Amino acid sequence: MYDVDRYLKSLDDGRVVYYKGMNVKNVADHPQLGTAVKHASLIYKWQQDEKYRDMLVYQDREYGEISSFYKIPRKTEDLLDRFNLIYKTTRMGRGTFNIIQAIGSDAIFALLIAAKEIDSRLGTTYFNRIEKFYRYVAENDLALAVAQTDMKGDRSLRPSEQSDPDMYVHIVKRSNDGIVVRGAKAHTTQGPVANEIIVIPTRAMTKDDADYAVAFAVPANAKGLKMISKPEKAVESANDDPWFIMGRENVETESITIFDDVFVPWDRVFLAGEWQYAGFVAVMFPTFHRFTAIAYRTGMADLLVGLGKLLAEFNGVDDKSHIRRDVVEIIKYKELLRSTGYLAAYESKADPATGIQIPDKVITNVGKLVANENYMDVIKHLVDVAGGLAATLPSSKDFENPDEMKYLSKYMTGKKGTDSVTRSRIISLTKEIISSFGALFSTAMIHAEGSIEASILELYRSYIYDGSKDLALYASGVKERLDK
Repeated sequence: MYDVDRYLKSLDDGRVVYYKGMNVKNVADHPQLGTAVKHASLIYKWQQDEKYRDMLVYQDREYGEISSFYKIPRKTEDLLDRFNLIYKTTRMGRGTFNIIQAIGSDAIFALLIAAKEIDSRLGTTYFNRIEKFYRYVAENDLALAVAQTDMKGDRSLRPSEQSDPDMYVHIVKRSNDGIVVRGAKAHTTQGPVANEIIVIPTRAMTKDDADYAVAFAVPANAKGLKMISKPEKAVESANDDPWFIMGRENVETESITIFDDVFVPWDRVFLAGEWQYAGFVAVMFPTFHRFTAIAYRTGMADLLVGLGKLLAEFNGVDDKSHIRRDVVEIIKYKELLRSTGYLAAYESKADPATGIQIPDKVITNVGKLVANENYMDVIKHLVDVAGGLAATLPSSKDFENPDEMKYLSKYMTGKKGTDSVTRSRIISLTKEIISSFGALFSTAMIHAEGSIEASILELYRSYIYDGSKDLALYASGVKERLDK
């Protein structure tokens, strides 16, 4: 298995990554992207820690000692363990999800299921290819990223209708050795600091879109692969404020991932023109990944519960009815997410061809909708508890100046018995979440793992209405008895 040093060395491989107009020679050494590396490396650090090893490491009968993230779920208990693994590692990451093995395994599970179906219908050999790739990833304990969302261009047009054909990743050449792909994917989380990039379709395709129905995996240093990272405002802010711990320790980056005629050998191609199954892959992956989302968002919500309660106590308003309502709304958010995650596991079903346990699609999307639609209200409740100092708190450096500290220690004290610095640091964390992390968290919590509309669409078409309609017909007197 990887340790931290091996992971760090693996990133110095000649990959092409840009940050704010500059070519980054080594992401691990970069002042901003290095924080994303540091956060990802926690997985390897915890694997070596006896306190967490049993949770992070799994003894597989076939592959030996592998990461628990790469354990294929075969029963309800496996999904529950996976939920708790993601929830707990999110808490251990100060409320920040550690995606570096979770998202890749979500994609691998989905691809294994899809490949078995495609092979049985079309006589292809995709399942063996993905199984071989899975073995390589699991045995080497690799860090993964998934590139799904295409740049899309004019979103009213299908891939094959775009004026620029590269708005969706597509096959431009086939040979006996493999395929060549061109195009770009948006917001590839942790792509610049991963070992391998898994690429899957973003939507269902038509026959005219066949060249866009493509799935594959390439190493992060593949020739022609280029990643343009987003600016890390949270890290830049944290470098100016020692109290912004999350921004220095627990950040994940995203990139626009460009495939400039990248060659992919056939043994790493998992879909190549079978347009009928692009939608199958595009939906199966989010089923696993939205289950993952519920788990990490529960962990993040746990941080907000604790933060809200501490703010109420330090501010001396813990007994006020409107503050209690604020805190309870945050608790409700967290526990609704946890409940849907557990229920999605309990209501899961095994794929008959592979034996992989699939979270219940309907309940998973209900949980995801709860997370998407209510996050901004949760932040509203947190800000209501925190008060205006969440915006106007002096810098941590002011607390280091003796001339200022004598005033700050007096006037920043809240409820009797509280410490001014501790109270200020709790307010500072609130400020970090709503300011330097604000754009990322608010956008991600609404759009990450699929938009609100995507979950609504999937929920509407996946829900089994038969029993409900039967009940309505029975209750209205149209039918004399219930069929189900």
